[in-house]
Amino acid sequence: MLILENANLQKFNTFGIDCYANRLFHLEEEKDIVEYHRHPLGYRKQQLLLGGGSNILLCSELNGSVARIEWKGITIIDETSNDLIVKVAAGENWHEFVLWALKNDLGGIENLSLIPGQVGTSPIQNIGAYGVEIKDCIKSLRYYRWNTGKIEIIDNNICDFGYRTSIFKTKWVNEGVILSVNFRLTKKNHVLNTSYGPITEELSRMEKLPSISSISKAIVNIRISKLPDPSKLGNSGSFFKNPIIKKSLLLKMQEKNPKIPFHDQKSGKVKLSAGWLIEMSGWKGKRNGDAGMHENQALVLVNYGKASGKDLLEVANLVKKDVLTCFDIKLEHEVNIIGIE
Repeated sequence: MLILENANLQKFNTFGIDCYANRLFHLEEEKDIVEYHRHPLGYRKQQLLLGGGSNILLCSELNGSVARIEWKGITIIDETSNDLIVKVAAGENWHEFVLWALKNDLGGIENLSLIPGQVGTSPIQNIGAYGVEIKDCIKSLRYYRWNTGKIEIIDNNICDFGYRTSIFKTKWVNEGVILSVNFRLTKKNHVLNTSYGPITEELSRMEKLPSISSISKAIVNIRISKLPDPSKLGNSGSFFKNPIIKKSLLLKMQEKNPKIPFHDQKSGKVKLSAGWLIEMSGWKGKRNGDAGMHENQALVLVNYGKASGKDLLEVANLVKKDVLTCFDIKLEHEVNIIGIE
C-alpha cells in the first residue's frame, strides 16, 4: 500500500479536473483494504473511494483521504458445458476484461465494449449499453463491509439492480467495497443482441455476420465515432441518464415532436434519448468557456481545457434547465457529483 500526501487527482479522473486530496492511498492488493480500514488516517478520514475515475465530477478539493482500488486478477472458478463462472478483481479495467472474454470466446458482455471504468464499479452503476445491462451477467460478488470488517457474498438477487442503479448506490451507499465480481459467461450458443442502436448498420458496413467478436468491434467503432477520447478531451461518457416516462406523456410529446426517438420498456413505459432532448434544446456543441456539450454527441459533457468541476456542473445544470423548459422532462445525472452538498 502506497500513501501519497497532498496528491493531485488530475490523472485519476477522466474529466481531467485539477483537484487535490490531503492524501491518496494506493490499494495495490486486496488485503490492503483491511490495512486502510485500520489506518488512523485511512477510512476514518475517507472522502472518496476511487475506481477508474470515469463516473465522477470533482467539484472541490478533498480535505481528507482518497483510496484508489488497484488490485487485479481474473480466475475461472466454475464451468459447465454451456457456461463459465469467472471471478474478476475490482481493479481490473472493464474493457480489458471484455477483450479477455472475447479472446477466450466467451459471450455476454460484448455489447458493453469500450465502456470506461473498472470491474468493481460496474455493478454499482449497473452499466449498460446497446440493449444489455451488466446485471444480466453477474452471478454474485464479494463485498467488504466497513462496519463489520467482514467479507460477504452478495448474490445477484440481493443487488436490487435497476436502470443505472443498484443497492450499492442507494441503501448501501458508502457502506462497503466491492472486492471482486463473479460473472456467468456463455461458452457456446451465445445470445447475440444486435437490435439496439446502429449495430446492424455497422455490421453491414463492416461486411461481417453477427458474432460476439464482430458485435464488439462494431460497438467500438460506433463509440469511437461518437465519443471523445478522455485522454485527449476530458469527459465521462454519457453525463445524463436516458429518462424513462409513461407512454401517455410520450403521446402528448409526439403531438409537437412526432419523430421523437424512444424505446419501449418491459414495464410498459418508454425510454427517451437524453442526447436527442439535449440536442433539440440547442446544446449540442455549445460551450461556456472550457465547459460544454460535445459536438458529435450532445449527451457528453466535455472539459475543453481548464474547466473546473464547478464550471462543468454549471453547464450541466443549464442543460437540465433548458430541457425542462422545452420538454417538461427532468434529466438526472448519471455521473456522481463529488464535493457539492
